[in-house]
Amino acid sequence: MELWITWWNTVSLLSPAFSRRRAFFWFVLALAAFCVRRDLLGVTSFVRALGLQESCYHRLLHFFHSNAVKIELLSQLWFRLIMKLFPLCLVGARPVLILDGFKNPKEGRKMPGVKLLHQESQSNSKPLYIMGHSFQVFGVLCRVGGYYFCVPVCARIHEGIVRSNRDKRTLIDKANEMLASICAGQQFVLLADAYYANGKMIRSLRRRFSHLVSRVRCTATAYHPAPVPRKAKRGRPKKYGKKVKLQKCFGSSAFQSLPSPVYGERNVTIRYQVLDLLWRPAGEMVRFVLVDHSSRGRMILLSTDLGQEPADIILQYSLRFKIEVSFKQAVYCLGSFGYHFWMADMRPLKRRNGNQYLHRDSEEYRRHVTRKMRAYHLYVQTGVIAQGMLQFLAMTKEKLVWAHFGSWIRTIRTGVLPSEMIVSESLKNTLSEFLYLAPVASSWRKFVLNNVDTERSEISRSAA
Repeated sequence: MELWITWWNTVSLLSPAFSRRRAFFWFVLALAAFCVRRDLLGVTSFVRALGLQESCYHRLLHFFHSNAVKIELLSQLWFRLIMKLFPLCLVGARPVLILDGFKNPKEGRKMPGVKLLHQESQSNSKPLYIMGHSFQVFGVLCRVGGYYFCVPVCARIHEGIVRSNRDKRTLIDKANEMLASICAGQQFVLLADAYYANGKMIRSLRRRFSHLVSRVRCTATAYHPAPVPRKAKRGRPKKYGKKVKLQKCFGSSAFQSLPSPVYGERNVTIRYQVLDLLWRPAGEMVRFVLVDHSSRGRMILLSTDLGQEPADIILQYSLRFKIEVSFKQAVYCLGSFGYHFWMADMRPLKRRNGNQYLHRDSEEYRRHVTRKMRAYHLYVQTGVIAQGMLQFLAMTKEKLVWAHFGSWIRTIRTGVLPSEMIVSESLKNTLSEFLYLAPVASSWRKFVLNNVDTERSEISRSAA
């Protein structure tokens, strides 16, 4: 029961994002179903997980399309909770954020935003092109002992819909807007891959006194500062001096050796070189770290913080993969991207369809598309918060989680936090006790029990 009391006390802090109390109750119900369901088959699995009445299926559908939820405020409140409650991984006084794209396969011909997407992967099991939704996701890097994990904060669909032919925003612009709206006033260090290493991203971060740690392409070039002339000449002084092709610097003798700071590596030595040069896309001096790894090959890293040590830059970039681990848990453990909402009056999409342009459609059609996209975002945001809550319980209530696990697992390692699946099993085993006996959340517990089908609910059978 104590697991659920901690869970409720944390989740109740998100209530200001709902304009009606009943909408908040449906949100908490969906959140609980995300945490305890055994299958990942959309909204129907919520009904099965909690043993709800048949009518609750349509009520849940109505909730995900409801205007009583302020999604942006919900994301902001969740971000503030992470900043307050989780053990952040800090660089100086700045938390570390990780940004990446995620392509969610969807075959629905009446799902707005679905388009043909190209995916780069070294896996032979992944096709080169898929139909689906293109998300941009960011999370916060946290640390417990010597272990790191990424707590997801927000995921938004940033491709597929063009509402105006005057909208010239790129994915970088939309990512910057997402970060600015949710992390307003917060300085941070952003970890990202080579796609986000460009001038727009760096200038946007600079305005918020934040920094970028990323990788750049092997064809990148930089410049030494131009020498100051002895006698001033007319016009603007020259800024860029001698050109440097960074790939050619790997043949230099200026490399130093260092025990590998890459997360999880032991007894490995790497070679590196640090160059502080002007980078034309950013228009300013940045720090390049050229890394020559014995098994991973060569890589050029970039940091906009000239005071960072090269070992710290290498370690931080090696932790970028933690958001990929977070994606894997979201897909296979929680089903955060498993929505199946159709738009009845939508024009069916063709195979290999691109962007959907709405500037010539009626106002009503645009409104229906916006409503459906909002439902996708709310479903995913609920899954994101559920995943964060499972991580929070694993971090703060580790002994209780194992005490209520009630099952068998082959590898239980001391000092390693339980996974999201382990916490989910513990919550399943204590849900009935919480609903019938807990001293908190009386209104919400009554709300759930009023919607439970007592003839087929496992909750009722466990309580009996």
